[in-house]
Amino acid sequence: MSNETAVQSPERGPDAGAGSGQSDPAREAALPGVPAPAVHSSSPAPGSASASREHRHDIDLMRLICSVAVMLGHVGGVFIAAVDRQEANGPGAYWTGHVVEALNPFAVPMYFAIAGWAVLVGAPPRDSRRMWRRIVRNSVPLFVWTALYLLWGRAWGTNDGPVSRLAVEALFGSVRPAYHLWFMYAYIPLIAALAFVVLVRAGRRPWGLGAVLLVLASAPSLMGDLERWTGWDLPRFGWGFGVYQVAYALGGAMLFALPAGALGRLAGRRWVWAVPMALTAAGVLWYHTRVHYVIPNAHLLVAVMTGCVLLMVTRVRVPDRWVPSLSKLAGAALGAYMVHVMVISAIVEPLVSADVPGAVAGPLFVVLLAATVVVSFGASLLWGRLGLRRYLG
Repeated sequence: MSNETAVQSPERGPDAGAGSGQSDPAREAALPGVPAPAVHSSSPAPGSASASREHRHDIDLMRLICSVAVMLGHVGGVFIAAVDRQEANGPGAYWTGHVVEALNPFAVPMYFAIAGWAVLVGAPPRDSRRMWRRIVRNSVPLFVWTALYLLWGRAWGTNDGPVSRLAVEALFGSVRPAYHLWFMYAYIPLIAALAFVVLVRAGRRPWGLGAVLLVLASAPSLMGDLERWTGWDLPRFGWGFGVYQVAYALGGAMLFALPAGALGRLAGRRWVWAVPMALTAAGVLWYHTRVHYVIPNAHLLVAVMTGCVLLMVTRVRVPDRWVPSLSKLAGAALGAYMVHVMVISAIVEPLVSADVPGAVAGPLFVVLLAATVVVSFGASLLWGRLGLRRYLG
């Protein structure tokens, strides 16, 4: 996937307990591995005493769905890249990749939607200190994995420049060679901006957050001026977010916060949302193969698909017998997201070629996706047991 559709995202306090049911804003956020803030999942009004006692397992489920959807898209992208995006080079790989990629554009926008709900509704920060802890908990895995992917690229000979140069560029928002980490460069400033509004609205004075946001807003023009004045070749500044990301965050905050009975009879007939979702997936397939690959996250088709998936999953009741496994996987999802591109380069790319027959391409995709999911989540669960989640997600 390109930077428009890869995720992210992945937000999680990396060492947060997925099933704790505690509403500590410093330990909760919205990437694939974060446990959902503790908010009552049925009828109590937001802000009531009982509204902080029950965990939102439906949002844990949503994160897992998005995490697998991201992997699905990236594995599908390998099939498309194998034929150089040209059907004539291998119809089997071409159409397999495009069909599966048409199913996942909701994933990245959904992460922004969950982020908006987490900061504005589920676990709004009570003070700047808590928000800074949340930012640090998301930034540490970003920089650790950036370093790991630089070393991985050097070992595999895939870096497109010296490691030292790529490392400096990464500090300013480059996503080479870890293209999927682009999401974090938008996500972290976005939650900082949302938290700034929440704190100001609550009568706080978050001067530090405000200063950081001012720097982020002015840095692109300042670096451009500095480059013109000095003639230096400065890195591109990639920290920031766009209007569409704010829109998804605000929409997610509103829709995820709907009480259980707000959808009326549709709450019991969630399958009806699958119809417009299937139609938007068909539209995305047409767009990818006839207009432009990859469809922008800000596209109307992507927005409708995201809303359909959200309405199918939000407030769904997770059976009690699934909760322990769901909580464990939710705790590992950020780490799985971080490592899965490395897994794809190691076990998927070597096995996909342009000449794979059409009858083989589909089953091969299923096997490779399953392997990617199992290895990625298995690795994350392992380092979680070793106490490394704070650093690796």
